[in-house]
Amino acid sequence: MIRRRHLLQASAGLLAAPAIVEKVGAQTAFDWKQFKGSKIEVNFAKSPRPDVLQAHQKEFEEMTGIKVGFEQVPEQQQRPKVALELSAGRPSFDVVNIALHVQKKLVEKGKWLTDLRPMLNDPKLTTPDYDFSDFGAVNVKAGTGPDGALHSIALNQDLFILFWNKALFAEKGLSGPPKTYAEMMEYAAKLTDKSKGIAGFVGRGIKNANVVLYDTFMLGWDQETISADGKTLLTDTPVAIEVGEYYKKLLREYGPAGVVGFNWNESQTTFSQGRAAMWLDGVGFSAPLVDKKVSKVADVTGFAAVPAGPKSHNTATFIDAIGIPQASKNKGAAWLYVQWASSKAMMAEYLRTGSGTPPRVSAYTNPAVRANAAFPADWFTAVDTSLKISRSGLPEIVSVTEFRDTLGVGLTATLGGADVASELKKATEAFKPILAKENA
Repeated sequence: MIRRRHLLQASAGLLAAPAIVEKVGAQTAFDWKQFKGSKIEVNFAKSPRPDVLQAHQKEFEEMTGIKVGFEQVPEQQQRPKVALELSAGRPSFDVVNIALHVQKKLVEKGKWLTDLRPMLNDPKLTTPDYDFSDFGAVNVKAGTGPDGALHSIALNQDLFILFWNKALFAEKGLSGPPKTYAEMMEYAAKLTDKSKGIAGFVGRGIKNANVVLYDTFMLGWDQETISADGKTLLTDTPVAIEVGEYYKKLLREYGPAGVVGFNWNESQTTFSQGRAAMWLDGVGFSAPLVDKKVSKVADVTGFAAVPAGPKSHNTATFIDAIGIPQASKNKGAAWLYVQWASSKAMMAEYLRTGSGTPPRVSAYTNPAVRANAAFPADWFTAVDTSLKISRSGLPEIVSVTEFRDTLGVGLTATLGGADVASELKKATEAFKPILAKENA
């Protein structure tokens, strides 16, 4: 009993955990080697998480006896490839990575993915240490369809946070990050110094990409872009227009030259080179900012939760996940891979290496992760706070890409000087027939 207790305690560690689970599982109905000799194909959108999985793939193969064929594709190509193969019912993969903030309704409408709950509840197929209760409620909800089927397991919960330059703040006599959106606008004005090429704020201005920043602001006004039933657009309401004015002023008056064409990568470069005092974007972009090889602000970057809006304090979250196609002929072996990829050990490794913000609560309380992470204490505080105030950053509709394109064009136009109300009403009218067709 002492030996078993020590093994269970050790399973909270990092990458030693899968091997330990195998020993513990041998005393139960579960066996990591039950599909020995199988081969599965996995398909991921390119990101830091699959890089970690690929680096440790040999460990999974040795533990299970399952061979893994691994494909990682840029998201612009991966998403249409996945949709095409799943809709045809002939996927070339047994495990697939999906972006729930873009593909959730599409996957559910097509019933493309296997309900994982029966396997999750089967002690022969699921290791007793998997601990599904460790996943945050928002992530479980995101992976659950309207019929109650658990079609995917969250792999990463990207959260919008605020990056701020402590040195630039100190120069202007500002001691800490803004607490409200009103204060952020005031700080941006104080921090902007065009003579030195310093922008008070940088963020996404280019069409499509800009919608997630705009929607983050909308959450501070406690409003979504589409009604809860998915039938009514809320992008030309008085609140939406007020948020649009805020977005326009912040980026147009206090953003860098050319911000109208900025996506996250241009924003990241601007901030990391010390040319912007604040940047609001995904926490997954944190790692390069503290890397002295590529960042000039590694020693002065601060991390904070997004400021509170006038009506609520929320931040946008974007969840990607993994699932198993209905047409897969290797579902058992695929499920073992899904368990391993979403295990406590691998989730802790994503966090430790700065490869993402995992949806498991235990990753953030793991002392080994905090002791070996590249991030300072305020990064963990920002993440802890953001996890508690997160809300979906995009509407759950099939045509979310078209929605981002249509609304994004209007937002980009406002940065060029166009009237906010006119542009938002125009974008709303343009998207109405698309939404109506989807709900028909």
